[in-house]
Amino acid sequence: MVRASVGAVTQLRKGGLLPAALGFTLLGFSACNGCRGAPSPDGPAASAKQELASLRVVAISNLAGALEPCGCTKDQLGGVDHLAAFVAQTGGAAAASLVVSAGPTMFLDPTKDPKRATQDLWKAEAISASLEDMGLSAFTPGYNDWGFGDATLSSLAKETRAGLLAANLEPVIGGSKTVLRDIGGVRVGFLGVALPEMDGAPPSGVKATDPLAAARASFEELRRGGAQVLIGLAALPRGQALRLAEALPELSLLVVGKPVESGEGNDAPSAPALIGGVLVVQASNHLQTVAVVDFFVRGGDFHFQDGTGIESADAVTSVERRIHDLEVRLADWEKDPSIRPEDLAARRRDLDKLKGDKQRLLQHPAPKTGSFFRYSLLEVREKLGSDPKVHERMAAYYRRVNDYNRTAFAGRKPPAPQRGESGYTGIEVCSSCHEEERKVWDRTAHAGAYQSLAKQFKEYNLECVGCHVTGYEKPGGATVTVNESLRDVQCEACHGPGQAHAAAPDKKGLITRDPKPELCTTSCHHPPHVEGFEVARAKPLILGPGHGMPDDAPWPAWATSGDR
Repeated sequence: MVRASVGAVTQLRKGGLLPAALGFTLLGFSACNGCRGAPSPDGPAASAKQELASLRVVAISNLAGALEPCGCTKDQLGGVDHLAAFVAQTGGAAAASLVVSAGPTMFLDPTKDPKRATQDLWKAEAISASLEDMGLSAFTPGYNDWGFGDATLSSLAKETRAGLLAANLEPVIGGSKTVLRDIGGVRVGFLGVALPEMDGAPPSGVKATDPLAAARASFEELRRGGAQVLIGLAALPRGQALRLAEALPELSLLVVGKPVESGEGNDAPSAPALIGGVLVVQASNHLQTVAVVDFFVRGGDFHFQDGTGIESADAVTSVERRIHDLEVRLADWEKDPSIRPEDLAARRRDLDKLKGDKQRLLQHPAPKTGSFFRYSLLEVREKLGSDPKVHERMAAYYRRVNDYNRTAFAGRKPPAPQRGESGYTGIEVCSSCHEEERKVWDRTAHAGAYQSLAKQFKEYNLECVGCHVTGYEKPGGATVTVNESLRDVQCEACHGPGQAHAAAPDKKGLITRDPKPELCTTSCHHPPHVEGFEVARAKPLILGPGHGMPDDAPWPAWATSGDR
């Protein structure tokens, strides 16, 4: 087995590579082992307890400008500071480790939004510096990464101190088609290919050639350089990436990302695949998950057997999704006094059974002889901790954006209502007639929505403010800076603009009396803003006497507990 000495690890840190891993071993497919405690003693971890991995690879797919998830609920999936904490603290698992990324990395959308351009660029700078802290070794870009042009992409890549690899693109972005590094005594070669296209066209000035031919040429170059572990990065449609794995069976690992990403929607991870001897992994986007691959080198053999049981991948992924969904729901039900204890107990038994099913699927002992790999999918959550340096960088980014946008958008007014169209009045006008409803609203979380942003220096952030004020960018509504009377999620967020209703309160049809439940999930309460949101269960949290309930109804428990 190859181990990194203390001196070697120090040198790796100075060279911009990842420090030797510190923490616990992640084994099997579990999406939860890293964030919900170590694997069961009866699980596959027990068979590898005495053996240290020679090399750990942490693989990111389609980060796409996701610095952290929305903070509407606790413990959301994602967060660069959480991944950095994991990378820095996973001790005892491997002699050395590295980070790679495939697919769109720096920007959320494929085209630049002029209004958000400054804050998007600053966020990309925070991401690139944080990736450098984590020791990113190489990444292959997607279309989004050209959103600000070649020069910006080159600058961001230099900030990461990683190899920017896309051997089939002309001109060569980073000046090199491959990267070869000695990491913990293992000679690791990296190659990357991409087809960054939107509507069938590459970024301006970029020409794409055959990715397979370029990958083969890169492979031969790395072999001549003495690479022992070969890692491919592919920002390609998944079918093409799998064909690349078939054509290059000598690859140890292929990390797949999408050619282009758009919007804040979250994807589920793809199950790992074993194509011949090539392990193909693709994590979910926006840093919800990362793939963790541990390579165990025995006797100088760099042909790796499956030490995980990849054939069970689909079954394990299905069980894990059911476990996660039930855990999210249980966390909600346990706070609800209307749920019967016997029903809660039954659901906990269901959860225990699912966890048992998963552990049985994970029973796959390591090979007795020869080198092998183990794969796991790690959920990036708060339980991983927060790297102090990266956390402070994120906080500085939010303060910087707040200060800039406060001035840059000062006096920005919403569009004026068209003739016959109603504008927004604000809750004080509503309260002049609806005192009881106002009392209910004052006790809800909606009443503190704007302050929750201000406490985090995010009230002027264009990614956040729209769900924390009423009538954002709508005719007669609010903007990022002009919103004094419309701060928080007020009456008109659900009932519609009330100017016409206030002028003629007896006239019917000017206000929405009974908002449709799906309004919540189509506006703000949807992934990635919140996990496991159920309208039926959330609705009682905004109802009270005179507001959806009889005037003489008792105040709900949430309103009298002091919690909001």
